[in-house]
Amino acid sequence: MNVQSLIRQHLAAVRALLVLTAITGIAYPLVVWLVAMLPGLHDKAQGSIVEVAGKPVGSTLIGQSFTDANGDPIAKYFQSRPSAAGNGYDPLSTSASNLGPESIVDTPADPSAPKDSNGFKASLLTQVCTRSAAVAKAEGVNASRPFCTGDGIGAVLSVIGPRDARGNVEAPTRVVSVNEPCTTTTTPFLATYDGVRVECAKFGEDYTIGQIVPIRGAAPSAPAVPADAVTASGSGLDPHISPAYADIQVDRVAKARGVSPDQIRALLAANTDGRDLGFMGEPRVNVLALNLALDQKYPAAS
Repeated sequence: MNVQSLIRQHLAAVRALLVLTAITGIAYPLVVWLVAMLPGLHDKAQGSIVEVAGKPVGSTLIGQSFTDANGDPIAKYFQSRPSAAGNGYDPLSTSASNLGPESIVDTPADPSAPKDSNGFKASLLTQVCTRSAAVAKAEGVNASRPFCTGDGIGAVLSVIGPRDARGNVEAPTRVVSVNEPCTTTTTPFLATYDGVRVECAKFGEDYTIGQIVPIRGAAPSAPAVPADAVTASGSGLDPHISPAYADIQVDRVAKARGVSPDQIRALLAANTDGRDLGFMGEPRVNVLALNLALDQKYPAAS
């Protein structure tokens, strides 16, 4: 290849670089920015920021917690769903917990270590059970939930004994409630299983040799506490809750604000969005929008 051909090829490459830079690096972003400035789109392009008295209080696209300095729910506000994004609804740490449906056995705590560093890690099942119990207590509804104990942890047994060809235990010789560590007052959620007394778990013992069996219990298939009240969204930033979760919070919010539940339900209905185009998605409630509407119509003392 001679020098002239080499120069022509490099000049062609430089021209292509300049043209593509002008189109994709300048023209395209400029067009997108101009479109975003059109009426009806400008607010969304700026992050859908919500302002009260000229001050930003949140975004309609990003959820937030309505809790006090100790992390406890503020009674006068509707509560958002749990969040696994950072310490909760952190846009810089958007994420899920990465725990799946097979996460049902807790990592036990070392009883000799301080509580904040004892190594305990709750399974997804126990997280759901704990949240469900807390929500049920706050809202005054039935706390029972399939595969949860009355104390709000995962109802899971390790059934130890000889197994058949399919790997199922034929005749249990020992049964341990793996998510209930032994204390001086521990009573396993189930007294016996298949005629064998159920034990509580002891730190340091390996129960993986047994068949892990979750116990459904007698809870209804449709718990009073809905699923979005006990599970985080995939992003950890979902600003919406289901009408079912909002509905069980009505009495608490009405009492805290000194109005009737019917008044709160009317405002809830006005702030409930239906399915997009009538058939896509599910009905939903934007928690920030609802709480701001509450503050405007039924202000309560801080």
